[in-house]
Amino acid sequence: MRRIARAPWELLKRAFGWLVLFELRNKVLLAPSALRLRRFETAEVRRLAAAAGPLPTALVATVIATHRRPDELRAAVRSALDQTVRDQVVVVVDDGAGLPELPEDPRLFAVSLSRNTGVAGIVRNVGIRLSRSRYVAFLDDDNRWEPDHLERALAALRDPGGPDGVYTALRRLLPDGTERDVLSVPFDRRRAARESFLDTNAFVARRTRALHFSRLRRTPEVLPREDWELVHRYSRRHTVRHVPHATVRYLVNPGSYYTTWSG
Repeated sequence: MRRIARAPWELLKRAFGWLVLFELRNKVLLAPSALRLRRFETAEVRRLAAAAGPLPTALVATVIATHRRPDELRAAVRSALDQTVRDQVVVVVDDGAGLPELPEDPRLFAVSLSRNTGVAGIVRNVGIRLSRSRYVAFLDDDNRWEPDHLERALAALRDPGGPDGVYTALRRLLPDGTERDVLSVPFDRRRAARESFLDTNAFVARRTRALHFSRLRRTPEVLPREDWELVHRYSRRHTVRHVPHATVRYLVNPGSYYTTWSG
């Protein structure tokens, strides 16, 4: 009887993928909080833009979301500023905890939200909306880029007939600094509906209206994560391609503010 009752669910998973179905459930259950958070996001963008004056402009805007990791944030910012691509602005958005002292660099633009949200999508969206650029890249405060990350991504994006978005390989590190593995999976939307191999720390994309994060309040137990949702949704009408070079040093962090990893 139990097997019979589960048969429709198994058929749906086979047809659409469990990640797609879970995200549909999330949109239904979490929609009320998303509406409130979108209003907060818009109000914060207006407040911060009014205080900052002209918004930063560059070929690439790198958005770094942060919360109470001063040392890690400084290292992440330095890895972004040390890119071989110099036509870049680095936008740091603090989730209401206050900004630490950061390097002095004209390409660095740092702001703090008026209150803590605990929603990575809102923090990153503020950074996207506070910048003007052709391309947007993303980096979390506990991760690092190799110096050629943007160079390799832009080389693929600017090829004639190239894609709209690319993601490189992740060199995943354990908290003690040892390498766990390299995650390098060619893009396949059907596979992505069943496997979560998409992470925005490796993602660089052309700025379009589709390039924004989910505003759902995702606790660590809510799957899929906002990284998966963004790339999967963006790829619906935009070409996404994998660049099989490990340009991201990604910390598999069990104490992450936004994400819990189980292995």
